Amino acid sequence: MSVSETPTRFAAEFYKSHVWKKCKKAYANSRSGLCERCAARGLIVPGEEVHHKKHLTPENITDPAVALNWNNLELLCKDCHISEHRRKRWRVDESGHVIL
Repeated sequence: MSVSETPTRFAAEFYKSHVWKKCKKAYANSRSGLCERCAARGLIVPGEEVHHKKHLTPENITDPAVALNWNNLELLCKDCHISEHRRKRWRVDESGHVIL
């Protein structure tokens, strides 16, 4: 998730938190800043969004095993992030940010 992404209302405070910002930065650095899906296809594309594979909900957002677990994160470029949310039928703006 990029800094400019508009989070859902229930998650707004989480995405502003120091713990999330530290987690997403460390995770992105651990992936060399590259989109994981593009890299798997042999492409070198910068990752811009730290995506939760299991989406955050009001029920699981306070569970670090979901919200901060690196096994639940994926660094994606804007195009892959848009594709992921379109596949799940979520709306995404032209910058790749989720809109509810």
